[in-house]
Amino acid sequence: MFLWCGVLFALGIIAFLDSIFNMGDIFRKVNSVLFMLISMALLIRTTTKMKEKKLENSEQRIFKLEQQVKNLERSKKKVDQF
Repeated sequence: MFLWCGVLFALGIIAFLDSIFNMGDIFRKVNSVLFMLISMALLIRTTTKMKEKKLENSEQRIFKLEQQVKNLERSKKKVDQF
């Protein structure tokens, strides 16, 4: 994520310097496409990470619930033995 932000920031600086010193000849054609693609990549990466986090939280919750069920079954067996 930091890499993408760094690339986007560097492109912004280069585009700014290009617009000041060269009247924007280099980045005029390519600038919008590069920023659009990098922004889209950031959006996809962010949504993917959000989905992974949600899945990971669900897996942790399921694991905790399974542990609770096992503990309850053990305690039930102990109670049944008495």
